[in-house]
Parts: sequence; C-alpha cells; structure tokens
Amino acid sequence: MMTVLGLSALPLAHAVEFEDYGRVVRVSPRIEQIRQPRQECRTDYVQQPVQQQQQRSAGGAIIGGIAGALLGNQVGGGSGRAAATAAGAIGGALVGDRVDNDGRPQGQTVMQEQAVRQCRNVDAYESRTVGYDVTYDYQGRNYTSVMQRDPGQRVRLRINVEPQN
Repeated sequence: MMTVLGLSALPLAHAVEFEDYGRVVRVSPRIEQIRQPRQECRTDYVQQPVQQQQQRSAGGAIIGGIAGALLGNQVGGGSGRAAATAAGAIGGALVGDRVDNDGRPQGQTVMQEQAVRQCRNVDAYESRTVGYDVTYDYQGRNYTSVMQRDPGQRVRLRINVEPQN
C-alpha cells in the first residue's frame, strides 16, 4: 500500500510551469557602432594651357606663288630663267601667305578651364541598436535580462516551480 501511495505522489513532485507578468522598471538600448567606409569625391576646376590651331588660308600662297613664278620667268635667260622662276614662285608664295593670313601664327596657346575629379576614402560610423537591457520587477524583486525588443510596460515571464530537494 505504501508503494502505491509513493508512486501516486511522484507526479506531484515534478516541476510546474506557468506564465505571469512583471512590471518593467527600466529599458536601456544596447548600441553598437558599425564602421562603413565610403568614398567622398569633389570636382576642382583648374586652368590648363591648350594649343589651339587657327584656320589659315592657302589661297594667298597659291596666288603669290603663281605671280612670283611669272615675275621670275621674266628675269634672266636659259637655265637662269628656270632658277629665277623657281625662286620667284617660292618668294611669291611666302609673301602671298603672309598677306592673306595677316601674319597670324600657325597656332597659339590659350588657357582653358578643365574639371579634375578628386576622391578619397573616409570612415563613416553608423549606430545600430542590437538589443535592450530590461530591468523588471516581479513580486518585489528586480531582475535584469537582455531582450531583442523593447517589451513596453510589462514583460511576460515563464515561471518554473520546482520542489527543493
């Protein structure tokens, strides 16, 4: 009979589990700084020399060359005439080019503004909440726990009651 009573009391010795609520006293977020490198760029404008080609006319050189050749052909005789014609053509072409292009140079250097992009890497930090330290009151005693979310004004508790051995 004692054995039967002992075996029937065994289930009563097991732990009992139930839910209750505790009053939240304080919540403090756990904040973590996370490094996120990024690139900052800016554009500077600088003056740089640029060679600029001007349009030159070839008409004056052609006409001057023909006129010089005709004048050179009038001077001298025999093989001297051919040399005078060639010299007249060259001289006439030079004079005709200078007159037609007003003595403009072949090209000139001008200053031109150009954009130069400059970049550098900087460290930026972002704050993230990774959890909450929650202090709550249950039956007159304070307890602290780390939770993933802010529980609000009360926290649900799982109560486990076990007999003391």
